[in-house]
Formats: sequence, structure tokens, C-alpha cells
Amino acid sequence: MDAEIIAVGSELLTPYRLDTNSLFLTAELNRLGFHVRRKHVIGDRDEDLRDVFLRALERVDVVVSCGGLGPTEDDRTREIVAEVLGRRLKRNDEILREIQERFRKFGRTMPEVNARQAMVPEGAEPLENTRGTAPGLWLETDGKVIVLLPGPPAELQPMFVREVKPRLARRGAKMRLYTRDLRITGLPESDVDQRVASIYTQYAGTETTILASPGEIQLHPRVWSEDEPAALKLLDEMVKRFALALGENLFSTSGESLEAVVARELQEHRATIAVAESCTGGMLAARLTNVPGSSAYFRGGVVSYSNDLKSAWVDVPKELIEAKGAVSSEVALAMANGIRRRAASTLGVGITGIAGPGGGTPEKPAGLVHIAIADEKAAKERSFRFPGDRDRIRHQAAQAALDMVRRYFLYAPPAKGQ
Repeated sequence: MDAEIIAVGSELLTPYRLDTNSLFLTAELNRLGFHVRRKHVIGDRDEDLRDVFLRALERVDVVVSCGGLGPTEDDRTREIVAEVLGRRLKRNDEILREIQERFRKFGRTMPEVNARQAMVPEGAEPLENTRGTAPGLWLETDGKVIVLLPGPPAELQPMFVREVKPRLARRGAKMRLYTRDLRITGLPESDVDQRVASIYTQYAGTETTILASPGEIQLHPRVWSEDEPAALKLLDEMVKRFALALGENLFSTSGESLEAVVARELQEHRATIAVAESCTGGMLAARLTNVPGSSAYFRGGVVSYSNDLKSAWVDVPKELIEAKGAVSSEVALAMANGIRRRAASTLGVGITGIAGPGGGTPEKPAGLVHIAIADEKAAKERSFRFPGDRDRIRHQAAQAALDMVRRYFLYAPPAKGQ
């Protein structure tokens, strides 16, 4: 069965708001057996709304819209859908009482404008909104379904799961989408495709998508099937072959973030870590502590941007900085060793580089980053030349540092007692 998603709101056509609801809705609809054929972002103009709903109903079985159910004059989704279906809007007194009661709970009187949210097209089934004042609406016409949902994700998502999903599940086809989420680092997109294209092209009836972002490639093999065991077996086979082709560069087959993988390795090896950062400005520490329970392995970190604080905080010798420069292999190694000793941690990581756009020289251009990792026995350093702007360089540096920690544990012995 086919579906289309319509995201309503003129603010979504500006640089200040992003439509994230469609990502959630696509995943949910796919799991229910619906192919999402199109997604639309539409402003609040009546003619545009009218056109997109009319055309969607001509093409697909289910239309899901989000937004345009608020109380203001520019919230026109209810009115336009009623017009498209040739139905009158009628006030639902039960919905009106619920909205009034919600305001009373917060010690306020309902503004008169909110009464618009109780106007419902004839034949529509209201969907309870436990997080806001705008009820959703379920409408059927000529065997097709229109679902109107509020725009705020905090309202839309629980409403979809509780009110919409069970209804659509009864209509969904037996066909379901099965997929895997592989994460790769240390290889560019073209190299990933070169390694795996000869594999995924052998599997008729499957689709494999490659998505690139700074420092990470995602690989998504997908198959639509009515036979769940067969689909899962097929995907497992593909993943095993991908893993052999990608080697150490594959860090997750279940969509885990790199910091989550590193966190698991640190905990399994009963290891701790501390970081000394310069050009990344704390991004590595932030990612390490993004994972719940990070206090078990993260000892702490410093952002030693200036040369004197590299010496004062992580014991980098001043003469080393003078001789080699703050951006150098030697200083990165000294930072890693220094923070490890200061924090009494198993591992220390040091990062120093030139994030740009200024500050570079022909010998040390913007994008040059030195990253070192140290344990009690030795320290290793890698030099990188990252492309892009300042944010991109900093993100790639933090990603590379996490990957160095991950690879360290590929060869580390297990913790005692394991």
C-alpha cells in the first residue's frame, strides 16, 4: 500500500525550521507495510494546500499530514481538507470542553481563538492529544484514509503511536520493510561503494543506500517481504559479506553511534579515559559524555587552547612547544601522556590542530590535526588533513579521535576476570 506525507507550515519553507516529523512518520509507515512514495513541504496558502491534498488522494491509499491544526488564522489544514472532501465543518462540543479543561488545569481561561480547534469535518474521528490542545483527525473517503496530526513532534509522535498506528496496522499490507543500519568510518563514500557494490548488486529485490556525512558512512540494505524469517536471513547474509569487505572500518551493524561503541569497549575492558583538546574545543569530551553512564569510564578533560595552559594543565614542556609548535605530533603526544597522568586514567587522548579558516601556513594548513592516544606503556599519534569549514574540521577531528580509541581496543586484551 502507498502513502504520502504532507508537512504543513510556511515556517518550514524558511531556513529557521526543519521538517523532522517526516523522518519519524516514514519509519513508522514502512514498519506497517506502507511505501512512502512522496513527501511534501507546503506553506499555508489555501491553493497550495488544496492542490497537494487533491493530488495525493488521486495517487495513494493513505495521506498523513502534520501541522496546520493550531488555533490561529493561518492554521488552515482542517478547513482545506473539509473543502477537498466536500464536507462541512461542525463544532465538536466534547473537544471544546477538553480544550477548556486543559487551560483550567494550568490556571488559565481558554482564549476564544482556540475554539477553532474544536471544528471538525463531518465524519471525522478525533484523535486524542494528551500533550496539547490540537486534536488529530482520522478521515476516510472512497476507501482511502487521511490522517491529520499536529505539528509539534512532542504531540505528533505519541498521538501516532497510540491513536494512528493501531488503526493503520489493521489496513496495512502483509508486506513489511526490513532493514539494517551499518556504520563505517575511516573510508570515503567512494571506497565504501567500491568494496560493497559487487555484493549488494547480487541480491535482486533488495535496495542498498549509502549515506555520507563527515567522518562517517551509513550503509542501509533494505528488503520488502511478506516472509519475515526469510527477509532477516537474507539481510544477515548481506551484513556478513559487507563486514568482510569493510573490515575494521565497520564499527556498527545496528546503527549505534561511534561514541556508544567506544563506551561499550571502555566498560568491557574496565578502562577509563581522559582527554586534552585544543582545536576541538571540548567536542570529544561532549561526545564521550553523551552516552548514559559515562561517569563509569570518563575521568574528565581539559580544553587547553593557549600554549601556556598546555604546559600548566597537561604538562607539555614549553621548550617542546617552542621547538615544534603547538600544532605538532610531539605536542599531541605530550598532551595525551600528560592528561593520562593527571587524571590517573587508563587512556589519554590529545588533540591539537588548525580548525581554520585562518591561522594556517603552507607547512601547517587549515585542516591539519594531530591526534594522539596514550596508555601506561606507549603513545601513538596520527596526523590528518581534514577538508571543509571550521565546524566540519572540528567534527571530523572528534570522530577520528573516537575511532582511534575504538581501534585501540580491537587489539587490547580482555579485562581480567572476563
